[in-house]
Amino acid sequence: MSTYLIGDIQGCYESLQRLLDTIHFDPVNDHLWSCGDLVNRGGKSLEVLRLLNSMGKSVDVVLGNHDLHLLASYSLNPQGNSGNKEFDAIFAAPDCTSLMDWLVKFPLASWSDEFQLLRVHAGVIPQWNWQTTISLANEVSAVLQSERKAEFFKRMYSNKPRLWRDDRTGWKRLRLITNILTRIRFCDELGRGIYNVSGPPGSQPNNYRPWFKHKHRQTRDITIAFGHWAALGLRIKKRYFAMDSGCVWGGRLSALKLEDHTIYQVKSCEG
Repeated sequence: MSTYLIGDIQGCYESLQRLLDTIHFDPVNDHLWSCGDLVNRGGKSLEVLRLLNSMGKSVDVVLGNHDLHLLASYSLNPQGNSGNKEFDAIFAAPDCTSLMDWLVKFPLASWSDEFQLLRVHAGVIPQWNWQTTISLANEVSAVLQSERKAEFFKRMYSNKPRLWRDDRTGWKRLRLITNILTRIRFCDELGRGIYNVSGPPGSQPNNYRPWFKHKHRQTRDITIAFGHWAALGLRIKKRYFAMDSGCVWGGRLSALKLEDHTIYQVKSCEG
């Protein structure tokens, strides 16, 4: 039995199949832990969702910003005409409802006692420990599982507020939690994120650092796995695993076996 972390798939179906073949993935005995962004831009998002859904409980996902964009588009344009061809292909599929019901049940953060591993799509701010991160992610999940999700999706698209306060309430609180967990790359020491910079470290404005470079962060004693940052590339460090190796941009799709930290990669079939 093996557990594999996998980076951003983003609709790269052929690359996903090749990687699963490379690691000889057995859905009966193995586990595949996604760092989010299953869909968008790779051309075959529907096929990716169907394949992963067919693997049952062997697959676990934390939602990424593209996954939430898909769910929001479905909420706002369930009949199609979303402006995204890959999304509209999903909405036109006979199994669309079951796929959306499957996807929306996944959290924005996950903790593993076995590996002492926190998994998110993008990152966390210095002020949060892993317990706080899971608790806040659960607040968003509760809304996604409720009748309020349509209203949440309408209010999700904004970069404000940027500064976390424990006493924030309402939609601003939920939006900021979501932005931190699914979109952050750089932040300042107060945890203020900047969301319009996607380049490598060094491309950010003064006073901002990669979120994992803040030495006083409350998650410094555990390991965090994340995706989202293609310009960062694959990095397997003691305290973080950066898993997005830019498959959809012509890079590679990567997996990390957690039991022994073996790295597996396949060249993009789509880029």
